[in-house]
Amino acid sequence: MTDSRELVFVYGTLRLGGSNHFRMADAEFVESGTLRGRLYRIDWYPGLVVDPAGDEISGEIYSVNPEDMGVLDAFEGHEYRRIRATVRTPYGVPMQAWIWEWLMPVDEGQRITGGDWLQENGV
Repeated sequence: MTDSRELVFVYGTLRLGGSNHFRMADAEFVESGTLRGRLYRIDWYPGLVVDPAGDEISGEIYSVNPEDMGVLDAFEGHEYRRIRATVRTPYGVPMQAWIWEWLMPVDEGQRITGGDWLQENGV
């Protein structure tokens, strides 16, 4: 991994098996991981709100190049903001990674308390 690459944590359709995983074609898988937050079904995709007291959210950590960061930012659009978050590996090791946090209103009735978008959708 070169210094110009960045770590990102993906928790929804960008994960392996997700409908948009093809967008991660140039990314390098690093490790599975989790972070604390609240995950919601927005439509055919999820939204995550970071919350240290929230559920354990499952996802994957990838290393991406700067060009792909721009592509991912454009894909996520104005409904999300990219922020740094602490993600934990299955061994409990903390890693700093970029995530895309949901900015719009949420419906508590659409909360995914199990914390795993793919499992919720039978993937």
